[in-house]
This record gives sequence, structure tokens and C-alpha cells, in this order.
Amino acid sequence: MKSKQVDALNTSIDVSNDLFKSARVDYFEVLMTQRDALEAKLELIDTKKEQLNAAVHVYRDLGGGWK
Repeated sequence: MKSKQVDALNTSIDVSNDLFKSARVDYFEVLMTQRDALEAKLELIDTKKEQLNAAVHVYRDLGGGWK
């Protein structure tokens, strides 16, 4: 779900750039769109990190590893 949000925001960056080029929005709108996309990407990274950490903890708790 988060990756779909990132994809949608990447598309919105392209749209806002096109609108800026045709003088329909100011550059502030482009920057805000880029900021939103970056925040979503960072949230996706955090989610993936938490998933990987959870998998590591499961393996460790089941006795598969570090001493």
C-alpha cells in the first residue's frame, strides 16, 4: 500500500512539473509535491526496515543465530 502511495506521488511530481512548465502552478506547488513524495518514500523505508528487523528478531528468538 505504501509503495502505491509512493508511485502515485511520483506521478504527481511529473504532473506538477508539467503544470509548472505551462504556467498553471507556481514552483512552490512543485516543491510541496516533491516534499510529500520524499516523506512517503522515507515512511516506506522505515516500514521495510521494521519488517526486516522483525524477521531478524523472529530468527534470533527461535535460536537461529547470534550469541
